[in-house]
Amino acid sequence: MANNEPNIPVNTPSSPPPSKKSYFQRKKEYWGSTQNRKRAIAGYTFIAPAYLLFVVFLFIPVIWAFYLSFTSYTIFTPGEIVGINNYQRLMNDNAFRNALWNTTYYALMVIPLNISISLCLALLVNRKMRGMNFFRAAYYVPVVTSIIAASMIWMWLYDSNNGLINYVLIQLGFNPQSWLNDPDLALPALALMRVWKGVGWNMVIFLAGLQSIPKTLYEAASIEGAGRWMSFWKITWPLLAPTTFFVFVMATISTFQTFGEIYAMTSGGPVQSTTTLVYLIFVYGFERYEMGYASAIAFVLFFIILTLTLINMFITQKKVNYDL
Repeated sequence: MANNEPNIPVNTPSSPPPSKKSYFQRKKEYWGSTQNRKRAIAGYTFIAPAYLLFVVFLFIPVIWAFYLSFTSYTIFTPGEIVGINNYQRLMNDNAFRNALWNTTYYALMVIPLNISISLCLALLVNRKMRGMNFFRAAYYVPVVTSIIAASMIWMWLYDSNNGLINYVLIQLGFNPQSWLNDPDLALPALALMRVWKGVGWNMVIFLAGLQSIPKTLYEAASIEGAGRWMSFWKITWPLLAPTTFFVFVMATISTFQTFGEIYAMTSGGPVQSTTTLVYLIFVYGFERYEMGYASAIAFVLFFIILTLTLINMFITQKKVNYDL
């Protein structure tokens, strides 16, 4: 006999949604497991030496230097707390304004040249050709060269009497120049040396970024009739945005912290034309022993670098493609 009763859906009670556990409840459950405790203890044991070095040699000195920036501390006297007097003094310090301008001018010369030349070198060595590893190593050699040794080489190149650069200029019919003794030429000369010293590092970073781009994208572009120039602007350059951001940030930090070549080649001269913020910190801290004032300059430099990094992040955050 057929069952003519209508099929009435039965509303079975659904299972209750899982309760959201608080952070402390999850931590309690995690540490309640013996295996998890052993794993966590092993991990913390491995990272403890690195964290100890970080705290002792970086974190504590930074906090102490920040405190000193509000004092009149010198090497010979404990100093007193002077509030923001050191920072107010910066506003009227001609040496600070000159160093700030020199640092900005120096960075505007070095950073664009460094990034553009290193990208061009990365494109050149990103090929499968015989002997290409030799050129990659040759371009990277200046990076591992001691800054003092490199400075000595470039001082000879820039020598007014026996320098190679002036010899070439004379052979071409130009007048020799006093590269490191001319206030108008000293800083550009140092910038050129800095570009030579740093392009190898950025070249390696760009090379890694280029090799992470799938070859299938170039093959598809080639089928569509795109040439090398179009492939660069439509594929290579957009997908290198994360790499370019990293290179820009690291180049900015290293350029604003330039010290070794200035100390070795010009000592801030002539006429303070190559005195940058880092060299000014050295002068006030280790020649005049005004550690409190030098600390204030150091933190101004820190905030300048931080501001530039945040601005670059804000500008590029919508243009960076992390996923292919």
